[in-house]
Amino acid sequence: MCTGWCEERRTSSSGGRRRGEGVDLWLPSWLCVSLLFSALWGQASPQCPDSCHCAWDTATVLCSDAGLREIPEGIPPETVSLHLERNYIRNIPERAFTDLIHLRDLYLSHNRIDSLASGALRHLGPEVRLLDLSHNQLRQANREEFGSTRAKTRLYHNPWHCDCALQELMESLNLEPETVNGIICESSVRGLGEGSRWEDPGSQGEHAGQPLVKLLDSGVNFCSLQRKTTDVAMLVTMFVWFFMVIVYVVYYVRQNQAEARRHLEYLKSLPSPRKTPTETDTLSTGF
Repeated sequence: MCTGWCEERRTSSSGGRRRGEGVDLWLPSWLCVSLLFSALWGQASPQCPDSCHCAWDTATVLCSDAGLREIPEGIPPETVSLHLERNYIRNIPERAFTDLIHLRDLYLSHNRIDSLASGALRHLGPEVRLLDLSHNQLRQANREEFGSTRAKTRLYHNPWHCDCALQELMESLNLEPETVNGIICESSVRGLGEGSRWEDPGSQGEHAGQPLVKLLDSGVNFCSLQRKTTDVAMLVTMFVWFFMVIVYVVYYVRQNQAEARRHLEYLKSLPSPRKTPTETDTLSTGF
């Protein structure tokens, strides 16, 4: 339609064009080209996810306070900064951010995230420089879920259960120094000899309420505690197994002895064989 309008304008102006009106003739043509280019660019430009606002000049996707319950679909691959904080997201599925190869900043704080799929953050590109998972409901995590990311990571204000897997994760991540003391053990793995059998099984452990980093700096080794507990459990299992074997052997021997005594008493109860008179006479005649 724009091309036809331009041709009509050019035809109507060709008969009465005077000197100095050449610019007026070309203005509609340039206007049509601009409109056509804008229409094509609008069709080719990426779409912004629902409930989100996209700033194309900075490649920023803002989905904060959007009432989201899961990671939105259709996030533009060109995204550099993704804001998903202050929503109701509960988990991060595997490969959720695989296509975001230009991503640098990922904000997931103030959600309800309590689980990470295996390898959920493993596919983050090497350009990621900030990963914010603070103020969530994470209790456990391991290195497999984070992969080899070297992004500055925030994990404070989560109800962490401190164990060997979390210790190994802390040692492999690039934690933000300003927030590292906010990683508090809400509960911890029970050490060897800790507590008693009469203690509440829901107790939080010896190190509950203490910063994980300070515990590690003071020499606490959750991996060592876990290995000692495992070794003791194996020793107890082996002892019980040997005890059962010994009991069975003793029972078997006693049963055999009882059977042997009964058989011997039975043999003693049988009448002894006596010589017949015929045999006695035959012997006497022989002499």
